[in-house]
Amino acid sequence: MSISNTRRELRERELFARPVAGLQYMLGQLARADPELTSLAVDGVFGERTLEAVLRFQKKAGLPLTGRADPATWEALRARWRELEGRAGPTRPVRVFPAEGTRVEAGARREYLILPQTMFQVLSRQFAGIADAPADGVHTAAWADNVRWLQRAGGLPPTGTLDQPAWDALSRLYEVFVVRERERDGFDGGWG
Repeated sequence: MSISNTRRELRERELFARPVAGLQYMLGQLARADPELTSLAVDGVFGERTLEAVLRFQKKAGLPLTGRADPATWEALRARWRELEGRAGPTRPVRVFPAEGTRVEAGARREYLILPQTMFQVLSRQFAGIADAPADGVHTAAWADNVRWLQRAGGLPPTGTLDQPAWDALSRLYEVFVVRERERDGFDGGWG
């Protein structure tokens, strides 16, 4: 079973735990792909908009227009939603460091620094020389020292400035020593 199938099944279980919210979510996702369907906010209340969305879906699916999420409607909806989810393809990698040319100097405060700081914290379990500091989005002297450690380890000039080459080095280290290590241990998802 692939990771994407497992994630879809977990999402499906979440949807069935709150049936009206699950119904609204699936109808809303289908409406994004089909303008003939009614888009919905997920609020867990079977109101007029949800009734309209169910009726439009039933019409589109060639089902009796009952306005109820009866077993036939539910199964048709679930099948179409699963088909849509399958076409969405794998998740794309997220770009977490700003555009090339960005440089984060000591003393800067940037919310996106929390992720590389957390990556350093995880790597510190495997490498000596990485200082323990809070992942708070502030590029303190301790974080600048961690970046210098990384830059020296990666053969880069040890400036302490987090830039694209330093980010690339951090990403490679994290992938090799955290992500791939977890895959070797049989772990197939979740946080490092």
